[in-house]
Amino acid sequence: MFGQRFSELKNYKHHSVITESDTINYHTYAKRKVDSINTIFLYIQGSSAQALYQIKKENSGASIGTTVPFDFETIPDNYLFVVISRKGFPFSTEMDKSFPIPKSYFENQTLEYRANQADLVINDLYKKYNEKQIDKIIAFGHSEGSDVVAKLGTLNKKITHFGYWSGGGNTQFIDFVTFIRKNVDKGNLTEKQAKVKIDSLFTDLKDIMSNPDATDKFWQGDDNSYKRWSHFSEPPVENLLQIDKPIFVAIGTKDQAVTLESAYLIPIEFIRHKKDNLTFEVYPDLDHGFEKELENGEFEDHWNDVFQDFLNWINEN
Repeated sequence: MFGQRFSELKNYKHHSVITESDTINYHTYAKRKVDSINTIFLYIQGSSAQALYQIKKENSGASIGTTVPFDFETIPDNYLFVVISRKGFPFSTEMDKSFPIPKSYFENQTLEYRANQADLVINDLYKKYNEKQIDKIIAFGHSEGSDVVAKLGTLNKKITHFGYWSGGGNTQFIDFVTFIRKNVDKGNLTEKQAKVKIDSLFTDLKDIMSNPDATDKFWQGDDNSYKRWSHFSEPPVENLLQIDKPIFVAIGTKDQAVTLESAYLIPIEFIRHKKDNLTFEVYPDLDHGFEKELENGEFEDHWNDVFQDFLNWINEN
């Protein structure tokens, strides 16, 4: 497995988009020569304040960890796989060595920044390739990346297909209330306990929105600043509705980060607005990363199964 991963790392090509105020580092992977590529596949990852790859060197070899969830064997030969580094992070870091989260990461931890990053990368790739060579440009986001894809769709008209995985339709804030109410329904919380939790939640959210650009105040983890939460608070469905190209939405019924009810808002709003460019797929018993928990407590990975459905859908649309 290490040999395969190491080979993947060596096959990446590294690029930068340089503007007056920023440098965006992105990376491409292709199985074949450039002239055989006719599809750009941009993967926009979820919230993860770390490098794309983590490497641990050992006497007998090395271990490699990654935030890139794809088995590259499943990527079609005619695809150019593209991923963008987090602001302030290198392509890879040493697994056992601490890499403090850079200040620049928190300063740019916004929906607008990530969408603009992706827009510039797509435009840069479009320049590198002959316009006649590229048939499809696919923007695929998972978790927080799904919000970015929705926003990106309002900026870049070159994209032909959108993948929106494990994302809701409503503001992310509503998920916290919904999960509390679900615990009441399950008997895990009393109404009195739920009220205390929800009131506390509202206090936190008011503080966030009163300090929307704070990078020294955090909520739900020390890698999620107030700035991140305030700038990711808009309902993604409002951006999705502005997209006229085909959209594939996928969510698991056991998603523990996004409530299923929020995701169902997406097809409802598309129906209400009489838009027919949406494919909405719900996967029973799969979680946020499209894994299924087995009776023995282990997890069965179904990411590749859902991805194959996505690839089939692309070929049909």
